[in-house]
Amino acid sequence: MSKITHHPWSKLNNDTIHLFRMENASGAFVSLSNYGATLVAAYVPDRNGLLGNVILGFPDLKGYLCDKNYIGATIGRFANRISGAKFILDGNSYTLNANDGGNNIHSGGAGFDARVFDFDIDRQTLSFSLFSEDGEGGFPGNLEFKVSYRWTDDNELLIDYWASSDQNTIANFTNHAYFNLSAATTKIFDHELTIHSDRLVDAGPDHIPSGLIVPAAELSFKKNRIRERITVNDAGEATGLNVCYVLAEGDWTKAPACILTSPESGRVMEVYTSYPGLMLYTGDYLQSSETGNHGKVYGPFDGLCLECQYFPDSPNQSLFPSTVLTPEAVYQHSIHFKFRTIA
Repeated sequence: MSKITHHPWSKLNNDTIHLFRMENASGAFVSLSNYGATLVAAYVPDRNGLLGNVILGFPDLKGYLCDKNYIGATIGRFANRISGAKFILDGNSYTLNANDGGNNIHSGGAGFDARVFDFDIDRQTLSFSLFSEDGEGGFPGNLEFKVSYRWTDDNELLIDYWASSDQNTIANFTNHAYFNLSAATTKIFDHELTIHSDRLVDAGPDHIPSGLIVPAAELSFKKNRIRERITVNDAGEATGLNVCYVLAEGDWTKAPACILTSPESGRVMEVYTSYPGLMLYTGDYLQSSETGNHGKVYGPFDGLCLECQYFPDSPNQSLFPSTVLTPEAVYQHSIHFKFRTIA
């Protein structure tokens, strides 16, 4: 049974930013903030029982205010890219902030990553909530949003999302944690990854989907090390991956979407989700300006993201699973991270 404590961490304008700690019976714990409903740290044991932080983050609010990599943040209203920074819904065209070339990514300047959330603690559950007004960031509908976190004695981090809108809108939420199961003592090249998918969303160099679902082929992961699937040039510079895998339908609680392992530390993370897609981003462009929780400025491949979500550009792709949220419906999805070790 986890114990939840919190204390004021900083001030932002008239808002108090809190740092929360959810600690289980073994002493393993996660830290979170109501700024961006952010996952700040996760201390879990290695094969020798020593706790280490497997999530990139910052020791103070300044790091997050300066961050341009969405480190640990809750992403909304719409995670990932929307082509041309616009979409059509019910015959109406909506224009968004073009913050990724001519495209929109992670909702631009109106993203939830830079919002201060209300919070509530109910026994072992920590919930963050906010209200997003109609037209905010170009998105239609007054949106009520909540994300809850639970931390179990079995070292499971359970994240659940809810949202409702008073008019038709689009919605896609995820968490943008960067994981490094070595506790960032090394880069992620030697992490082993299995993704239970043999299909992916075809996309161009700008990561905008073509609309096709294609075989994963040489980008499939079956206990492959990250270095086996990325390109390294003669200068030793690596080009990583930013790929959305299509997950099989079925009882998502029974089998993980993916399994990440650090042979160095013996830590293993299983990811379970109700979402139809899993975005693998190997952190090629990761670059922090502030020193992180691991005592260093983060750079490329210091962590990788496994973002459970709907497919990129879904509002403009009629054959993808729909991201339309109607007033009659309640948005509800889950992402569960389960940590364990191997010998």
